[in-house]
Amino acid sequence: MAVTSASANPIRDDAKIPLAVCLGIAAASGAAHLGINYTPFLVGGLIDRYGFGPAQMGVFATAETLSFACAMFLFAPRAQGFRPRRMALAASALIAAVQAVSALTGFLPLLIAGRVATGFGYGMLNTAVNVAAGRTSQPARAISVGISLQVLLFAVMNVTIPMIGAAGGVGAMFIALAMISGTLALGMLPLSDKTESGSRGAQGAAPIVPPMAPGGWPVLAAMALFAFGTMAIWPFMERAAHAIGLPATEFGRYQSLGTLLSSGGNFALTMVLARGNRRGLLEVALLTCGITCAVLTTVGSHWVFAAALVLYDVSWYITYPLLLGLAYAHDPHGRLAVRTTGTWLVAQSGGSLAAGFVAQATSGYGVVGCLGMGTCAMAVVIVIRFQAGKRAQTMRAPLPSH
Repeated sequence: MAVTSASANPIRDDAKIPLAVCLGIAAASGAAHLGINYTPFLVGGLIDRYGFGPAQMGVFATAETLSFACAMFLFAPRAQGFRPRRMALAASALIAAVQAVSALTGFLPLLIAGRVATGFGYGMLNTAVNVAAGRTSQPARAISVGISLQVLLFAVMNVTIPMIGAAGGVGAMFIALAMISGTLALGMLPLSDKTESGSRGAQGAAPIVPPMAPGGWPVLAAMALFAFGTMAIWPFMERAAHAIGLPATEFGRYQSLGTLLSSGGNFALTMVLARGNRRGLLEVALLTCGITCAVLTTVGSHWVFAAALVLYDVSWYITYPLLLGLAYAHDPHGRLAVRTTGTWLVAQSGGSLAAGFVAQATSGYGVVGCLGMGTCAMAVVIVIRFQAGKRAQTMRAPLPSH
């Protein structure tokens, strides 16, 4: 079945996104990002418990995100053939088991091997998210709704995980993350268990999936610059707060506020996207996120740090779905979106590794934060040129004949 007609496209047949699907996407997306969101607490706990250095913890963080990225690139060419529910449940079981095992050891090679395994599981989960979102009428909006719901969970976890760590150490945090992963699997049951290639038309023919349109590299480049700059500091964010006298529990409270406001920001974003008006939003969010990276790593005031952390969270969670929206606009079947997510993780892996060594060499994180501001500015230039090119291409397209 050709996909030139929106009404004939089996991926686009819902005018509205069912709430159950949004909840399933939120559960899977939340579980897929537990590692990235709570790596700073694990890094801080491992440093306190076992005395690891920043470079070692840079490798620890990088192993997970690099494995995450490899999984995404492995699954990307076959994205339309996956069953989101089955994939998400299998990944959740793997992640929960490995997190529980990681609580039992302080041997760095085993911890790193565990991060490779959880990273692969997160890659499976995020592939399921992208495929499930790509089968709705508005993929960027579906992901934004999912993020809005998942960050409500993260707002609670940002308060409770540091408290669990303070009471039971880093092992207790691993166990808590394992239990949360298993529980979120129940929320993934509403996801589709069908493959796109399994959908049949009126004549029983499988839908024709066209090759991906060329010219999507600017989306990948923008995501790479954004992720390298803004996520390089992320595994060490709790350590940056610690350096100016903020304990992990207080950092967690500020992070909780940031995630709560991020939820509000994404609900607002879904309303904007529903009206089809998002011009300039991505560029503003990108610049804001880059500037906050520099502020977070160079200030000494608790209140300025808290304000910058909130802005960082809100702008990051707005930028990410908008960048994926560009990918879906270029390739509605989700293949470019999966590659874009994989690119984010590769870039973050390199950034985390570089940040660990730079922090150890300079005894601080200021250079890393300022680098984030620079890479975000470069990403803005690429996005502006890409969108201008798409608009010009649309204006040159011939009108359909009747």
